[in-house]
Amino acid sequence: MTGQVVIAGLGPGAGDMITPQVAQAVEQATDVVGYIPYVRRIAPRHGLTLHESDNRVELDRARHALEMALQGKRVVVVSSGDPGVFAMASAVFEALEAGPPEWLDLDIQVLPGITAMLAAAAAAGAPLGHDFCAINLSDNLKPWALIEKRLRLAVEGDFAMGFYNPRSKSRPEGFARVLDVMTETCEPERIILFARAVSTPEQVLRVVRLADARPEMADMRTVVLVGSSLTRLIERPGAPIVYTPRSAPV
Repeated sequence: MTGQVVIAGLGPGAGDMITPQVAQAVEQATDVVGYIPYVRRIAPRHGLTLHESDNRVELDRARHALEMALQGKRVVVVSSGDPGVFAMASAVFEALEAGPPEWLDLDIQVLPGITAMLAAAAAAGAPLGHDFCAINLSDNLKPWALIEKRLRLAVEGDFAMGFYNPRSKSRPEGFARVLDVMTETCEPERIILFARAVSTPEQVLRVVRLADARPEMADMRTVVLVGSSLTRLIERPGAPIVYTPRSAPV
């Protein structure tokens, strides 16, 4: 029997944001592997084994998936959002490259998903309507100096920015440092969107200016979108619209 590894994105949280392609892969799987809260989004059924693991064992999780596929199982490795954006696709390929040669013959597919960054942008309007970049603010796998360098270069290039993993209980100071850097380098009117639990019933969108942004406005369920210098705010009854124009001045 030929095994398979499908690396799939479950989207930002809402069930109707899981693509039909991903839903079909999960329906056909014999095993689902992933971080505990993501695996618990999968409904148990006969013939499906769910393998939950902690957040910092990505390579172990990837090796486990590849080993099961070698045994002929149809394995789905789940991530939230898109599996190629700060998620499990890179971990699987890192394990594959360092693993035994027989893993290279496996059928491995990556199925895209809707990222929290894109879901948050859609909920607010179009803040990523021009050039933008995404930065993972966790320093678990890279030094803070590199995060700050990339942040400063993104500000210099006047990109809109999406920040993932902004502020955890174990490293609450990181996002405060990000705001300090931005205060040094950006105008105080720069628009910032804090999108928490986007697409779920707990969704909260908060639009503020940089001068009013505070570290405690973000946590690990929050994606933070920072506008470029051109990003606009349209005030109206109810929630405002945030967008970045399609063109930039010469």
